[in-house]
This record gives sequence, structure tokens and C-alpha cells, in this order.
Amino acid sequence: MNMVLATFIFFTGLVALITFVMTKNDDHGSSTGYFLGGRTLTAGFIAGSLMLTNLSTEQLVGLNGAAFRDGFSVMAWEVVAVIALVLMALFFLPRFLKSGITTVPQFLEVRFDEQTRIITTFIFVIAYAGLLLPIILYTGAKGLNGMLELQTLTGIETESGQLWFTVWLVGLIGSVYAIYGGLRTVAVSDTINGFGLLVGGIMITIFGLNLISDEGIFKALALMQEANPEKMNSIGGPSQSVPFSTLFTGVLLLNLFYWCTNQQIIQRTFGASNLAEGQKGVLMAGGLKLLGPLILVLPGLIAFHLYGDSIKADDAYGHLVRNALPKPMVGFFAAVMVGAILSSFNSALNSVSTLFSLGIYKKLVNRGASDDKVVVVSKRFGWIVALIAMSVAPLLAGQDSIFGYLQKMNGMYFIPIFSVVLLGILNRRVPAVAAKLALVLGFILIALGYFVPAFSGLVTRMHEFHFLGAVFGLLILLMLVMTSLRPRAEAWVHEHSGDVDITPWPHAHKVGAILIVCVLAIYVVFADFSVLA
Repeated sequence: MNMVLATFIFFTGLVALITFVMTKNDDHGSSTGYFLGGRTLTAGFIAGSLMLTNLSTEQLVGLNGAAFRDGFSVMAWEVVAVIALVLMALFFLPRFLKSGITTVPQFLEVRFDEQTRIITTFIFVIAYAGLLLPIILYTGAKGLNGMLELQTLTGIETESGQLWFTVWLVGLIGSVYAIYGGLRTVAVSDTINGFGLLVGGIMITIFGLNLISDEGIFKALALMQEANPEKMNSIGGPSQSVPFSTLFTGVLLLNLFYWCTNQQIIQRTFGASNLAEGQKGVLMAGGLKLLGPLILVLPGLIAFHLYGDSIKADDAYGHLVRNALPKPMVGFFAAVMVGAILSSFNSALNSVSTLFSLGIYKKLVNRGASDDKVVVVSKRFGWIVALIAMSVAPLLAGQDSIFGYLQKMNGMYFIPIFSVVLLGILNRRVPAVAAKLALVLGFILIALGYFVPAFSGLVTRMHEFHFLGAVFGLLILLMLVMTSLRPRAEAWVHEHSGDVDITPWPHAHKVGAILIVCVLAIYVVFADFSVLA
């Protein structure tokens, strides 16, 4: 255990030192410098930051836990994401950078009006502070406790007490890191940790397969297929958490929101030095995402084969890491895990602070605030949100599937936002009143379906992801009807702000097409459609 802890401290300190040296002279005082990294991010930093912000503990612990329960079909969350990233690079990013925006709500102000921006800002802030940040801390604490056996080191006997301790320890470190660093600091450390996470994640899979068979990885995979063939199917059956049919409704929509309009994720693309670098970075992330099942799904299947029902699903990943890796490498990977926790926590905290300071404070409280004042307020609000998240995170311990819980709650907030952004771009006559009604009505409808018994039975019968697809279609129809009855007086003209060079990357469409073909190939190779019968 001493070797594990020493390796962990060494690698964690090394990443912090490299990040400090690379960013110590950056501009952290102005809005552009703090929130957008000075618009200097190149493709490598964008891809690395996108991947590590996503490849965090809610994915490592949560998605591997889902694979432990339901099998290979949960890879949909990784593979379908590639399609969303292609659409982000080719369709959404050029329009966002043309507007010169810092936040997604700011784009909605450009397209609709200030009230639409304020409503959307409040939705993002509440969702990040009350949902995303606590889940990041909870899954991070669970993963670290499993790998480092912190209960032995701290002497805290109860599982709940250990959870509270780890959540607050990670949360306080992450808060200092996020609040005083700004976006470029987040992006640089993400890239360093992202490389380590990619290498370490693949090594865990290889070492885990070696535990199953010392005759090679293909023999191990064959044994897994023989023992539990239903677990190795890319096609989800009707009773599983991701039925195949939901790939075309709620699963696709949640991925489109997450990768195309989720402030926490796409803020680093707004900091691109130009459109070409942004597109290369997003598509590079799409290519790396194809490796997602190796890191985020296969370890959960390996853990099920090795341990069966003797462990809990959300403990599967940490248990496998501790038993599969040599002790020094456990410390290395724990350091990478801390980097992943801090990355997602930093990104979400940086985003929620950005949204509040630019979208609420400067719009509703102090319209004449200077750049310096906005940054100071952003940091103070970041501390408030961090303390709330650290208090809520341990209370999530009673959830059966933390990843499923996250996706379910995401739908309530984010399907309405995505519908408004998408139709606002596609139809230049949609009025602001239609967008505002869709935001409010969408939230109400999904909340009724999830939490009111009179409606939740219908959602259960049709599956919650189909329900999200139905609500999305209803919101689009509503906005189109309102547009036909009361269209915008003049068609919206999308003006170029001049902040960013929007010359596209010449190979973007070719690379995007290749990525989509790869997605289809992965599904075909692992498909057994008999489960649909």
C-alpha cells in the first residue's frame, strides 16, 4: 500500500507541476483569458480536454457498472457519441464560432432575445450545481476508495463516513484548481491526464483479460463469450437499460445535446484559435471515442465474469483495478483518476461560474461590471456551488445506477434546450416566445413523466428514452405551429462577429464520414439481433 500511495502522490504532483509551468504566465484576469483560454486552444488541447472531461469517474465507474449489469449494449453511450461529435464539428461549431460566443445561452440571446438567455442560464446553473457536480464527486470518491483502500489509511470505519471524507477532500482540491486556474489550465491538465487515462484504461482491460486467461486476450474474450454470450451483444434487448430502438430516440438526442450544446463540454471548443483547429480537435475526439468501449465497457464485463454478483455494480471498476494491476501501477492509475475527477469537476465548475457571472450577474445584477469584477464574482460563486455539490454528493449513495440516474435527469433539463437551439438554427423565423414556451413546457412535461404517478406509468410502458424522443418531437411541432401563426417579423440574420477565423478544415467532411462508417461497423461486428424477437 505504501508503494501505491507513493506512486499516486508522485504522478499527481507531476501533472500539477507541468500544468503550472505551462500556464503560469497566462491571462487569468480578463473574461476572454479566464473563460476561453484567450482563444488560443489548438486541436490537440481541444481533443484532450473533450475526452478527459467526458472520460471521468461518472463514466469509468458508472458506465462500467452499467456494463456489469446489462452487458455490451451500453456501449451505445460511447459509440453513438461519435455521430454527435461529427455533427458538432460540421454543423454546430461553425455557427457557434461565427457568433463569437462564450456560452450556449449567449447564442440563444443572439438568436432569440435576452429573456431566452436568462431562462437557459438558470437551467444550466441548477443542473450543474444540483446534479452534475455532486455525481462527479460521488463517483470519484467511490472509485478512489475502491482502488486505494482509503478506509485503511484514514481509519474511518463506516462506509458513509469514508465517502463524506473523500468527497470533501477531492472537492476542496478541485475547487482551488478550477476557481483560480481558468479554462486554459483545465485544458492543459486535461490533455496530460487524458493521455495517461487512455493508456492506463487500456492496460486495465489487458491485465483484466489476463486474469481470465493467461493464453492471451483473444482466448479470454472467447471464454467470456462462452460463459455469458448475452453480455457480449451490441444490441440491447427490450428489458435492458438501452434497448436497441432507443438509439434512434432518447439516446441519440441525449448524445446530441451532450456533445453539441452542453456548456461544460463545448466551452473548450469556443476557445479554439480558429474553426479549422476546432473541427480537427472535435473530430480527433470522435476518433478517440471509438476506443471508448475498451475502457468504459469491457472492464465491467470482465469484472462480471470474474466476480459475478459478489460485488455491487458501481464497485466493479475499482475492484478490478485493485486486483488486476501491479501495485505501483494502481498508484499511477489512481493519480490519473484524480486527474479525471478534477477535470470534470473543474470543467463543470468553470462552466457554471461562467454562466452565472456572464449570464446572470452581468445581465441582472450589475450590467456595467468590469472584466475584473466579473472574474472575481465568478470565483466567489464557484466556491458557493462547490460547497453545495460537496454537501449533496454523499446523499447519492442510495441510487441503484448512478449512470442511469444521470441520463434520466439530464433529459429533463437538456432535451428542451437542444430542441430550441436546433430549430433556432434551422428555421430563421421561429420567434422568441416559441423558444421560451418550449423551454418551460419541455421541463414540465418531462418532470411530470418522471415524478407524477399518474403519468409515470405511461413513461415506463413506452421506455423513458422513447418518452424523451416524443417530448422532443412535440416541442419541435409546437415551435413550428407558433412560427406559422406568429412568425418573427424579419428572418434572423446570422452575422459574423469577427472574433474567430471561420475558414473550415478542408478534410472535415471526409473524416466525419469515415468515423460514421466505423460506428456502423462496430455495431455489425458485435450484433445479435435475435434478442429483438
